[in-house]
Formats: sequence, structure tokens, C-alpha cells
Amino acid sequence: MKKTILAVVAVFAMVFTANAQDGKFEVGINGALPIGDAGDFYTFSVGLDAAYMWNVSDKFDAGVATGFTNAFGDEQSITVFGITTTIDAEDAQFIPIAGAARYNVSDDFFVGADLGYAIGINDGNDGGFYYRPKIGYNVSERVSLNVSYTGISIDGGSFDTIGLGVMFGL
Repeated sequence: MKKTILAVVAVFAMVFTANAQDGKFEVGINGALPIGDAGDFYTFSVGLDAAYMWNVSDKFDAGVATGFTNAFGDEQSITVFGITTTIDAEDAQFIPIAGAARYNVSDDFFVGADLGYAIGINDGNDGGFYYRPKIGYNVSERVSLNVSYTGISIDGGSFDTIGLGVMFGL
């Protein structure tokens, strides 16, 4: 519960800071396929993204990012001594709190990364170090598409996805 309260306070702090500064606020949605360790226990994930970016130079933006991701658990069958048992993996949920950087390669394309910590929301999920490199295409001044790789280092492994998202500038 303390983690959830901390995450909510952090998000509100970013929103209020965003309103007080000169910059660009973005919100978006994404869908992703779990790969590696996560691919064994989860089918797909959906998420909401929010970022506030300051223009550092003509080509470079920096800011803060957060969001919410829910990965849907998969059903696993385990056979021991000829007896098969089915186990349902619980959904995994994360709230990332990260610094964000974007380099505008041209007016249409950008590369960037988010780096921080993903707070685990569901029981038994402590979260971990969060990184998300991405490339994107600016459809218009307020809409962009992106492809990203998300990695969360968790105890004994990692939670990795490859995703596709859309961001809307407000």
C-alpha cells in the first residue's frame, strides 16, 4: 500500500510541476508482447504512459516519465511424476518512475530512452530497475508512434517486453 501511495504522490507532483513550467505534456497507450522470462508466464501487456518533456535544445528533449503497465498472466501446466497440474499466473503490474530523454534525428523521427525504477504493484512484486529504449515517428505535431523494448530487473530474472505505442501531446 505504501508503494501505491508513493507512486500516486509522484505522479501528482509531476502533473503539478508540468503545469507550472514551460514544456510539453504527453499521454499515451501501448501494447506489448512479453519475451524471455516474462514470455513464459504472461501473454501480453497493456499500458498507459505519461511524460513531461522540456526542450533542452533544437534536437534534444529531457524530462520525466511514468505510467502503468498490466501484464496478463498465462496458464501453465506442470507435470511431476506423471501428474499434471495447471497453474494460473497472476497479472503483473508496474508503475515506472523515470527520467526521459529524446533526440530528434529529424522532424519526423526520434530515438530516446527512459531510465528509472518500476514499482511493483501486485502482491509479491517488488519491482526493479527500469529501462526503456525507444524509436519513434512523429505523425503530426501532437501525435507520435513508437516501438520500444522495456526491461525491468527483478529478483532472479527480468521482465522484458517489446511494444508498440502512441503518444498524444496535450
